[in-house]
Amino acid sequence: MSPVNQDEEHLRLLSILHYVWGGLAALGCCLGGVYSLVGGGMLAAANQGQNAPPAWFGSMFMVIGLGIMFLAAAVSGVTIFAGRCLAQRRNHTFCMVVAVISCLSVPLGTALGVFTIVVLQRPSVKELFQRTARSA
Repeated sequence: MSPVNQDEEHLRLLSILHYVWGGLAALGCCLGGVYSLVGGGMLAAANQGQNAPPAWFGSMFMVIGLGIMFLAAAVSGVTIFAGRCLAQRRNHTFCMVVAVISCLSVPLGTALGVFTIVVLQRPSVKELFQRTARSA
């Protein structure tokens, strides 16, 4: 297999893995939603005067849950877009930044981020991105 074909195959595989990782990150939105629902339940119980934690506690749960939802949605969207950019050989710098951000998600995101950085640092892969940019 020639180096160019190998690079194209690695970029194709990394693109697929970014789609999968973005989908898994989207599941984090569900976690944030559940967290917000629990906070809403505590807030409703406190407002009805039942034997429940104080209202600020339920509000705190809701705010944290919404934060988790928005963060997971942002990471998911950015990761899926990076997968598309890898497939199209566009936005080399953006893909590199997303790979570094993925390294913060231990252990699967770290593995994906490190492998993406290693592949994107190859001169032959940089040339593929530049060739695509020139032809567009």
